[in-house]
Amino acid sequence: MDGAMAQAVQQVLLDPYVWLVILLAACYGVFMGAVPGLTATMAVALLIPVVYFMDPVPALAALVTLVVCAIFAGDIPNALLRIPGTPASAAYTDDAYRLTRAGKAEQALGACLLFSVAGGLVGVVVLVLLAPFLASFAARTFSVIEYFWLYLLGLTCAVIVSRGSPLRGLLGLVIGLLLASIGLSAVHAEARLTFGRPELYQGINFIPAMIGLFGVSEILRNMLTLDGGETEVPAQTAKKAVRASGGAIDRLREASTGVLFRETLPLLWKRKWHALRSGSLGSFVGMLPGAGADIASWVSVAASKKFSKKPEEYGNGSIDGVGDGAAAKSGALAGAWVPALVFAVPGDSITAIIIGVLLMKDIVPGPDIFINQADVVHSIYLLFILANLILIVVGIAAIKTGGLMQRIPKRVLLPLILLFCITGSYAINGSYFDVLVMGVTGLLGFVLDRRNVPLGPVVLGIILGPPLEERFIQTMTASEGNLLAFFSRPVAAVLGVLVLLLWLSPLFGRGISKLKSKVPSGN
Repeated sequence: MDGAMAQAVQQVLLDPYVWLVILLAACYGVFMGAVPGLTATMAVALLIPVVYFMDPVPALAALVTLVVCAIFAGDIPNALLRIPGTPASAAYTDDAYRLTRAGKAEQALGACLLFSVAGGLVGVVVLVLLAPFLASFAARTFSVIEYFWLYLLGLTCAVIVSRGSPLRGLLGLVIGLLLASIGLSAVHAEARLTFGRPELYQGINFIPAMIGLFGVSEILRNMLTLDGGETEVPAQTAKKAVRASGGAIDRLREASTGVLFRETLPLLWKRKWHALRSGSLGSFVGMLPGAGADIASWVSVAASKKFSKKPEEYGNGSIDGVGDGAAAKSGALAGAWVPALVFAVPGDSITAIIIGVLLMKDIVPGPDIFINQADVVHSIYLLFILANLILIVVGIAAIKTGGLMQRIPKRVLLPLILLFCITGSYAINGSYFDVLVMGVTGLLGFVLDRRNVPLGPVVLGIILGPPLEERFIQTMTASEGNLLAFFSRPVAAVLGVLVLLLWLSPLFGRGISKLKSKVPSGN
C-alpha cells in the first residue's frame, strides 16, 4: 500500500467523524431524493454552507454520500407514485409503477437498490482505472492551448446534450458566461458589469448563486403545486397516486429485509453482465459535460431495450429496464468525476458545484492533483465505495418508510428549505448582499426553467468561463494575436477541429437536408 493510499485509509476508514458524516449525509440524501420536487442537485446546493466549515475529506464524504443516496431515493416515489423523485429516474417510470400496480413493489424497489449499488461500484472501477491514465496523458501533453479547447469542448457538449433545444442550451451558456464575467478581470484587472457596486468587484459569490439557481428556483417551482397550479405533476395527481399505492406502501413497511433480497438477488446474478454493461455505459455517458445521470439512464434503457429478447415489455412493467436504468444512473455519478478531477471540467451540474467546493478547500482539480494531493484522490475512491455500500442499509430503511416521506406537506417543507437557503447564503461571509444574489439567481433560475432553458449550461458557464478567458488571453498574448496558434500543436488541433465540427454540424445537417429536398426522387 503506497503512502497516499495509507493516508487515505487513515483519513476515511479510521476517522469516526467521517463515518458519522457519511451516515448523516446518507439519511439527508435519501430524504431529499425521496420527496418529489427536491432534487439531488438542490440537496447539494443546500449542503454547501455546511461543508464550507468542514475539513476537505469530511466535506467530500458528505457530498459523495449525499449524491449516491439521493439519486437512488428518487426511485421510491418513481415506483410508488409514478412521480420521479429525481430526473434520473424518469427513464423507467412507467416500468417501475406498473410493477407496483401489479403487486411487485418489493421486486421493483429491490432491483433499483441492488442495481444502483452494482452500477455505482462499476462506476468507481472506471474512475479508478481511467482518471489516473488521463491525468498522466494530460500532464505530458496538455498546455494552455489544449486546456482552452478542452474547456470549450466541455461547454459545447453541455449545450448539445442538454434537454430541449440546443438554442435554449446555448442561451443558458451565454447567461452563465455573462455571470462569470462580472467583477475584476483575471487577466486585465478591469472592473466589468459591477454597476458601481464594490461588492461585485470579486465577482458573484459561487455559493449563494448555486443556492439560488438550484434551491430557490426549485422552491418557487414547487410552490405552484400548493394551489394546484400549472406544474409537471399536479397536486391532485400526487394525492391520487398515494391512495392508489397505499397497499404497496403498507406491504413495503411490513416486508422483511430477506423478502427484499430474495426477490432481487437472483435477478442481479442472472443479469450481472447487463449490470456491468449498464454501469459502464452510464459511467462513460456521465463523463460528457452536461450529460450526467439523467441522460445516462435514458441511454441505458434504450440500449437495454435494443438488445432485449422481450422489447415489448419495456414501458409495460419490465424489471430489466428498471435494473439497467438504475445501474446506469449510479454509474454516471462516478463517471462525472473523471473529467472533473483530471481536467476541472464538470460532468454535470452536481460536479460543477463540487468543483467550486474543491477550490474553496484549496484543492485544485487537474493532472497535478494526482501527484500533489494523491491522498485526496484516493479518499474520493474510498468514499464512493463506502457510499455505495452504506446505501444498501440506508436504502432498505428508505424503502420501508418511503410512503411516509411522500406525505410530508409542502406547505411545511418549503418554508423550512427557504429559511435554510437564506441562512446558508448569509453565513458564508455574513453579507446581506449574498442573500440578494441568492434571491436574484433564484428568480433567474425559475424563469429559465419555466422557459425550458436548462440550468446545467448556466452552471458550467459560471465555472469554466474564467479559466476559458484566461487561457484565451494567454494564448493570444504569447502568439502576438495569431489565431493559428490555437492549432499549432497536434492535440490542440484535434480538439479544435472537433469543437468546430460540433458547432458546425447543425449547419451541415440543414444543408444536406436542403440538397435532398431539391433532388427529385426516382420512380
